[in-house]
Amino acid sequence: MATLKFLLVVILCLAFAFGLANSQGLQVGFYKKTCPNVEAIVKKATTDFVSRAPTLAAPLLRMHFHDCFVRGCDGSVLLNSTKGNQAEKDAIPNQSLRGFQVIDAAKSALEKQCPGIVSCTDILALVARDAVSLINGPTWQVELGRRDGRVSILSEAIRNLPTPFDNFTTLKSSFGALGLSVKDLVVLSGGHTLGVSHCFSFGSRLYNFTGKGDTDPNMDQNYIGQLKTKCKPNDVTTTVEMDPGSAKNFDTDYYTMVSKRRGLFASDAALLTNTQTKAYVLSQLNTPGSTFFEDFGVSMVNMGKIGVLTGKAGEIRKHCAIRN
Repeated sequence: MATLKFLLVVILCLAFAFGLANSQGLQVGFYKKTCPNVEAIVKKATTDFVSRAPTLAAPLLRMHFHDCFVRGCDGSVLLNSTKGNQAEKDAIPNQSLRGFQVIDAAKSALEKQCPGIVSCTDILALVARDAVSLINGPTWQVELGRRDGRVSILSEAIRNLPTPFDNFTTLKSSFGALGLSVKDLVVLSGGHTLGVSHCFSFGSRLYNFTGKGDTDPNMDQNYIGQLKTKCKPNDVTTTVEMDPGSAKNFDTDYYTMVSKRRGLFASDAALLTNTQTKAYVLSQLNTPGSTFFEDFGVSMVNMGKIGVLTGKAGEIRKHCAIRN
């Protein structure tokens, strides 16, 4: 009898776990019957733009990240402000995002072939994957089936998005609250291998770290000197590469920069203050033994599950910037 009860408990636990795993309703091939060419259509639209402007890959990747960290992956970062209410897109961390035209082009092409079927947030997830792979980065299978949210609030973006000033404790709490692990944190930080940043995102590390006109002792002092030639005090317009010399390539050079205390942001430097994240940084320095590409795909899939709307929740927008 005890054995029977034990088996029953095990079966119930497994059934519960299986239900949780599938409760979000995401799956590879979700549109297999309703829009079988969805991935090819999105990839063509992405290729059309990124092949002409490879620098779009970085903001397109960030766009997916910024969407998922506010209200979950629901396409709310794509919405325009309405009736005087400012949307996530208008928040300062999102004002440097570019590439909305890529999402719109993919949506337009999909609406011609299978109208009202594919959500804008699924398009965003596919575009982020394709943009990375087009610049010789990794690829991964994207689980689909998300629906679009109807709410987008500026203040929520300011409150919920991780900042370049965060320490490790804050980062761990921010990622953990969304179900992401410490490994996801350090792996997704590797996305800083792409793109540029405005000087104001790290200027305090160069000129006024503790409010006394000092520099950040956790940043290489020679690198600080180099950055000062580009970024003057209170500079809000100049941009510099986050991964100098490699900012257009998806590679492991970011971790090399961090290991040398040359990560631009305080949040980059924070990866060296925790034993687990520091060990990961150091493990990626030798390209032949790097696991970064594979790990990045896994963490992007994990991030893509945050707070998704499925089933009859939300909507399928006709235009990604406008609620139905």
